[in-house]
Amino acid sequence: MLGYGLRGRLREGYSVKDFRADLLAALVVGVVALPLSMALAIASGVPPQHGLYTAIIAGFACSLLGGTRFQVTGPTAAFVVILVPIVHRFGVGGLLIAGAMAGVILIAMGLARLGKLMEFVPHPVTTGFTMGIAIVIGLLQLKDIFGVTLPGTDGMFLYLAALWDARGRINPYDTGIAVLTVALLVGLPRVLKRIPAPLVALAIVALLVVLGQHFWPGFHASTIGNLDKFSFKIGNEVRHGIPPLPPIPIVPWHLPGAMLDYHTIRELLPSAFAIAMLGAIESLMAAVIADGMSGSRHDPNAELIALGIGNILCPFFGGIAATGALARTATNIRAGARSPFAAAMHAIFILACTIVLAPLVAYLPMAGLAGLLIVVARNMSEARHFVRLLRIAPRSDVLVMMTCFTLTVVFDMVIAVTVGVLLAAVLFMRRMAAVTTVELESPHEHGLAVDLPPGIRLYEVAGPMFFGAAKSAMEVIAAVGAGKDHTFVLNMQYVPTIDVTGLVALESVLDRLYRSHIKVIFAGLTPEVAELLDRAGIKREPGRLAYAPDVETAISMAIVHGARVPRPAEPPPAAA
Repeated sequence: MLGYGLRGRLREGYSVKDFRADLLAALVVGVVALPLSMALAIASGVPPQHGLYTAIIAGFACSLLGGTRFQVTGPTAAFVVILVPIVHRFGVGGLLIAGAMAGVILIAMGLARLGKLMEFVPHPVTTGFTMGIAIVIGLLQLKDIFGVTLPGTDGMFLYLAALWDARGRINPYDTGIAVLTVALLVGLPRVLKRIPAPLVALAIVALLVVLGQHFWPGFHASTIGNLDKFSFKIGNEVRHGIPPLPPIPIVPWHLPGAMLDYHTIRELLPSAFAIAMLGAIESLMAAVIADGMSGSRHDPNAELIALGIGNILCPFFGGIAATGALARTATNIRAGARSPFAAAMHAIFILACTIVLAPLVAYLPMAGLAGLLIVVARNMSEARHFVRLLRIAPRSDVLVMMTCFTLTVVFDMVIAVTVGVLLAAVLFMRRMAAVTTVELESPHEHGLAVDLPPGIRLYEVAGPMFFGAAKSAMEVIAAVGAGKDHTFVLNMQYVPTIDVTGLVALESVLDRLYRSHIKVIFAGLTPEVAELLDRAGIKREPGRLAYAPDVETAISMAIVHGARVPRPAEPPPAAA
């Protein structure tokens, strides 16, 4: 199961030409991922190097162990909304512990072969999440765009209130840098077709900041290098920026403020579940889109297990939660990647940049990184699609979408994911219940040239008999179980499975029919359903319940049984 994508590619052969193509793709993706990883780490409330470590560790491990050929794994914008509250409550150590817990959940999901089930998450749920996440990411960047420092706050309303209180401290230089960054990111792709716009845009604004600090009296802009929160120690020397070192093994619960005990695990479990669910959904959605772009196939369960392993490894090297990144995966494919080695080499490229280019990172302006995330949020929001669904989707779908959107923005992703999963289950049950039907049939629909004698009814039961549909379906039969009928034939050939609730509903209906002296004949039972009925004690009983291999045999049995049923005496003729 593990390494499905890599094993499949190696079976087809791997040449020097393929390696060169993978190397070029790795460089392109690495240039895109480098600034984005730092920006996402800062947006999540941790120093930028944690984003780089995530791209290195998860990017390397998941590419070689995963179920896809082209997936690029790393920090993503979707996680920002979940990670910020964790950092506020539990610090970096708590964040890393939550990531490892999410990894365990992802591995369990993969081993339970739940990968395919992720495809059943309704589109309104994911659309509501995506739009809500985009709005929150955009709002969280306002403090860096305006160059203000805010106290730690819980909840979007308190954050916006603090932002409003700081309106008199807005730094116009930071705001100008953010606006310029957004303009460059939007305009450069029309001019530079091959060079990633984020790299060029951030290089330009970083250069402008350096020039402004040297030649413009009074100029001040927040950068990674001049903020105390982004500092590190080498020996006894305190430096600013990011350390020029590779990821170093650490123990997350030994970090300040972090503890590994029952209370911490219990408190972090909902967040870990939200990380795992959102990571699984985003990663498998990216894998499906990658299959469409490349013509390859992925193994969803292998992808979940690899993602779990990556998320367990990351915290022990300072990395935060990771998942498959759609934009980087698409860039990987467009750049000509041939195998999972491209994503693995992109991780090595980021490692080299972390060591070699660390001093230059200190010059990156915070407002420039915020501008980058504004564009990321705009791209991920799919606002036109969201508005279109508001217009054309059924009312129930719109309600679900707006619920997920509102919970994401107003509360947090833990609540939103929990409610979203429940809504997905309810929607699934509702639609599956609509699929399960019980309809009155005629023998002619089965190619039989016979009419049913009085007293015999033929029903077709179609669809899974599970707890969302069984009772309402069986009530259709029970409602007519009275009068002059003596035999009901139930065509069960289109019932693929039946659960406990279905069995209970069926037993209840059979009991009511027996009390009305109606015999029941099951026609066309599948071996699986027949075995379930037998284990439940629903067995053949002379004069009450019989099995038939097909509808034709069942009708013949019903006619024979009807001939034995005593007819009510005719009333005497009225006197003249």
